[in-house]
Amino acid sequence: MTPTVEVVIPLYNEERDITPSITTLREYLQTHCPYQWRIVIADNASTDRTPELGRALAARWPEVKYVRLEKKGRGRALRRVWLDSEADLLSYMDVDLSTNLRAFLPLLEPLARGEREIAIGSRLKRGASVTRQWKREIISRLYNLIIAIMFPRRKFSDAQCGFKALTRKAAQELLPLVVDQGWFFDSELLLRAEQRGYTIHEVAVEWIEDLDSRVKIWSTAWDDLKGLWRVRWTPHPAPMNIES
Repeated sequence: MTPTVEVVIPLYNEERDITPSITTLREYLQTHCPYQWRIVIADNASTDRTPELGRALAARWPEVKYVRLEKKGRGRALRRVWLDSEADLLSYMDVDLSTNLRAFLPLLEPLARGEREIAIGSRLKRGASVTRQWKREIISRLYNLIIAIMFPRRKFSDAQCGFKALTRKAAQELLPLVVDQGWFFDSELLLRAEQRGYTIHEVAVEWIEDLDSRVKIWSTAWDDLKGLWRVRWTPHPAPMNIES
């Protein structure tokens, strides 16, 4: 049976990018994706025209769905949509499409074949091509180095690339273990996965920085460090119900 795929686009105040990006992604999936698919726009409490535009896209195309959350947080949005989904394969990517879409099918294929449960795009794997400012490059490499030091058994190379996929089964097991609702969500998900014996498939990607990114680098970095400390000292958390 052909697997079903859900592509989640979490966003906040992206009135400039939402329409061209969803249009580009839809055209790519129509042309290249051999699986049944749906795009879900997960709006993190936007205050600009993003809700209006998101609803218009969903009304225009039946394969596009719009979901509104009244609280911010990328992790909150992904948790909500993934736990509600009935798709076999769950994925997400950033609305700016910084990661070249050519990597999307290589991301999904090991999951569709049943060889892996989680796959991520990596900007640090051999063969990747990255264009970004030196400050963000250094911070990213330092962060992944800190993860390697604190979690010496970890095998993935890039925790924060906004280009990931996992099976619904893995999502149902792992999401109740992930506390963070914001940007650290990605790192915590991967670390919890490896603690539970999952092997993470990595795909080298072509990635170009969006200079209009909404990420606040220094506050996000500090929150990430606090999150790493928490995960390091709670390697076997009890599953919990977290407000979506």
